[in-house]
Amino acid sequence: EIGRAVTVESVCGADDLAQELDEAGFGEDDGDEGWETEDEMETEQDDSDVTFPKHTGSVFCVGLDPVTNSMAVTGGEDDKAYVWSISDGEVILECTGHKDSVTCAGFSYDSKLVASGDMNGLIKVWRVETKEEIWSFEVGDLEWLEWHPCAPVLLVGTDDGNVWMWKVPDGDCKTFQGPSCRATSGKILPDGKRAVVGYEDGSVRLWDLKQGSAVHVIKGSDGHQGPLTCVESNKDGSLVLTGSVDGQAKLIYTPTGKVIHSNAKGSVGDDNDSNSVESVGFCKVLPLVAVAYLDGTLAIYDLSTHSLRHKCQHEAGIVHLQWEESSSVVATCTLDGAIRLWDARSGSMVSEYRGHSGDILDFTLNREASLAVTAGGDHKAKVFCLQRPDR
Repeated sequence: EIGRAVTVESVCGADDLAQELDEAGFGEDDGDEGWETEDEMETEQDDSDVTFPKHTGSVFCVGLDPVTNSMAVTGGEDDKAYVWSISDGEVILECTGHKDSVTCAGFSYDSKLVASGDMNGLIKVWRVETKEEIWSFEVGDLEWLEWHPCAPVLLVGTDDGNVWMWKVPDGDCKTFQGPSCRATSGKILPDGKRAVVGYEDGSVRLWDLKQGSAVHVIKGSDGHQGPLTCVESNKDGSLVLTGSVDGQAKLIYTPTGKVIHSNAKGSVGDDNDSNSVESVGFCKVLPLVAVAYLDGTLAIYDLSTHSLRHKCQHEAGIVHLQWEESSSVVATCTLDGAIRLWDARSGSMVSEYRGHSGDILDFTLNREASLAVTAGGDHKAKVFCLQRPDR
């Protein structure tokens, strides 16, 4: 707790006032020179507190270490992943040796290990403390990578439909054979014993990780009519929410594998073929779910009645959403380079943060929701201090 408090303090600390005075040009007397037009000020607006500039291509993914929330890992188009300190942007570990863009990266449950995976399917695991590579493996083209919530175990989905599971660094391995199409999204459920995987053909499989068998298969008219893009579970793993390019979100009850609800395509706007669901999530404190669409709509649904509560419109497509841990605020990142916070009770925007000159491709919040760390198409990762005195 103390470590986290220090980190947040150092990112969002007393330097802010001095910086603001400096930016306002106090102490400089240069007449009218240097005054920016409104347009220029808009493009140069930077609300971030720390910028990580080491990547030389788009930054595709970002994760925070779960124990202290003080280290970020980012993966990029430059075939590298970096572990860095969110308080000052200093490099802790440079993960090299990849053959293609690093599209997946994340810390193990105890923050001791970090995994990086590239599009070609080369996965590397590093020990953070010693900065050494301790394990690597090559699979088919990589779709996603996920650490187990309480063990040094990696789950990975590939373009041939296989899901791999390894104990790291021992290398004990299991494979879960899906249909012969891409395993496009996956999530280990909170019990650590099951995983839900979505596929290119619109089907969803609930896997028993110990037995290596599919407990439930949701396909055909029950499944999606296009590749899955995202999957999330509620706190106890009894419910799973899936999203697809078919514009639908489905709520699945995991003990039976039954689809409880499927929100009709076009229920939040025009029946638009290209209106893919990009991200989904469960509120941690109220019976609400959020569904984010490529057309910029954030839909808030009531979990008990399945009714649409609010439509929060963005100016550009939404890439990712994340609920705060202990409130009814949901954060989004968009293709117009902004982070926005929305109060799901009222449907109104709480705040907006800018600083990237291109798309934001991924982001994550820390536990206290006092910081957002972003990955951008402008080759930068940034840390934003989310200041809200009302909480």
